[in-house]
Amino acid sequence: MRITPLTELTERSRNLQQQLREQQLDAAILVQNSDLFYFTGSIQRGLYYLPAEGEPIYFVFRDQGRARMESGLCHVVPIDRLASLVGELGRFGVSLPGRAGMEFDVLPVIEAQRYQKLLPATEFVDIAPQVRTVRAIKSGYELEIMKDCALLADRVYEEVKNLLAVGKTDHEVMAELFGFALKQGHQGLIRMRRFNAEMFFGHIFSGVDSAVPAHLDAPLGGLGTTPAVGQGAGHKKIAAHEPIIVDFIIAYDGYLVDQTRTFSIGPLTDKLQQAYADMLTIQKFMVDLARPGVSWSDLYRQCYQRACELGYEEHFMGAGSSRVRFIGHGIGVEVDEYPFIAEGFDDQVLLPGMTFAFEPKAVFPGLGAVGVENTWRVAEEGVKRLTYSCENLWQLPQP
Repeated sequence: MRITPLTELTERSRNLQQQLREQQLDAAILVQNSDLFYFTGSIQRGLYYLPAEGEPIYFVFRDQGRARMESGLCHVVPIDRLASLVGELGRFGVSLPGRAGMEFDVLPVIEAQRYQKLLPATEFVDIAPQVRTVRAIKSGYELEIMKDCALLADRVYEEVKNLLAVGKTDHEVMAELFGFALKQGHQGLIRMRRFNAEMFFGHIFSGVDSAVPAHLDAPLGGLGTTPAVGQGAGHKKIAAHEPIIVDFIIAYDGYLVDQTRTFSIGPLTDKLQQAYADMLTIQKFMVDLARPGVSWSDLYRQCYQRACELGYEEHFMGAGSSRVRFIGHGIGVEVDEYPFIAEGFDDQVLLPGMTFAFEPKAVFPGLGAVGVENTWRVAEEGVKRLTYSCENLWQLPQP
């Protein structure tokens, strides 16, 4: 179990303070768990108060003892209720902010109203883009954790070959694989930022189920086991000669990597084998293009155009009207971080230290889906792969 070093927390605070000054903000008040973990090293319930100048303060409602043990910040302060915040700031000699940033992308309105009532003279603005910008650039410390995630991912995917069998349901394989991953050190919890975006540890689909769309903003959905979930592995039994998608997120020491591989028991049809080879071609095309300074949207458009040239206009990243308008997403503490390899981000560019998952997938309703996904880091000279499991189409022998 890692405790985030104070040097890391200090650098993160400084980077966010630079954003505060650029936005002419006096302070940031962060309360979401992912942001608390990133800036304090703990998710004990409370708030992270960062003035534009000076030291951050982690005010903790519960549990202060654990927060003190887990956070390397100098100021980890117990607070009994939010109404005490003004007095506590005064005790530290911190002036009340004229303008303060909060995470309006995730903060419930009723919580925002509580802060506005407490600080009626303060103008509150959304600081989520600035927080996500800071978090997008991974330090060497963070990359080392993500490399550990990749090691765990490789062990998990090797185990898939031992678990797949004709007649097993997708859900049975999912349960066995998740149990194996937990024993290997998977933390269990996966964090996503987007409202109502929910995910377990990933997806396992076989055959036609891999092409079933769902509410999740992803190329693959799946039936799931109940409408209450509406995605993921279901009760379909695995058959020979059909694609089996394993799209698994590894979570370890607070960080994530995302990896997808395609399996089958017995060989797939020529059409599906060719589609898988073409998805690898698109991944190689991305690697040749991606480097610092390339816009997120331009990378998306060029890769999408390559998919169309290969004949997948109606089957790339979903089928028909269920296609999604992205091919990749940032990943780190959350599964949907910056950058987004998608439309709508022409003014955002890749920067050294960013990490993202790239997932070209081809979906054929009534037949199934094939695809590959790896997690990458942006280096000065291009992109480097973090996940490294064998990319061959894993066609297991038929019993």
